[in-house]
Amino acid sequence: MKNFDVSAYLIIGAENTSRPVEEVAGMAVRAGFTFVQVRSKISTAREIILTLKKCADVIASLGKSETVALVVNDRLDIALAAREAGIKVDGVHVGQSDIPPEVCKKYLGENSIVGLSARTENLIEYVRTADISCVDYFGAGPLHETPTKPDCGKTASGVVVTRDFDELTELAKLSAIPVVVGGGVKVSDIPALACTGVAGFFVVSAVAGAENPYAAAVELVKAWQICK
Repeated sequence: MKNFDVSAYLIIGAENTSRPVEEVAGMAVRAGFTFVQVRSKISTAREIILTLKKCADVIASLGKSETVALVVNDRLDIALAAREAGIKVDGVHVGQSDIPPEVCKKYLGENSIVGLSARTENLIEYVRTADISCVDYFGAGPLHETPTKPDCGKTASGVVVTRDFDELTELAKLSAIPVVVGGGVKVSDIPALACTGVAGFFVVSAVAGAENPYAAAVELVKAWQICK
């Protein structure tokens, strides 16, 4: 899937919700979310594959298989195993210490989506000079510190670096590929975030942890669309 859209990006795993993951993913997609990443540090490989299947089935049932991307966090092996089982998984999202993007692209194919978490330290210089030949989008953040991923934005010295809107504006101008920003993003952040020129926002708890995930997702999508 090359014509993907990261404007409204949901990250979700079993630890993020008391509901079935696919149920929340389906509500988000119905509300207008355009990208789903399955990320879980507590689930086994087989459980993640099953979750991917259920999410892919929900996306297909909504007629969105060709417009809403489904990726898995970190695990190239899971993406490959899921595809072997006939599950439509569009790619992976990896971090700086995970399997290199070029390896992911080699095994998943040129039409796959490979997202990369941008380096925390020296972010602007990194995005300006990084080899993006095998990367389709950057994930950047955090906008705020977040309990969902407490190590997000943490430097080697253990300090969490959050991003301000001026920095994100510069980042969006410099990056040759789309940039999606998250980390504690709330509806109130959307207007300023949209004005930076980044391609989209990503959330976890704002939807997965909401009392009404569908209503929360609708509010986020509408706020982004109004501002864009």
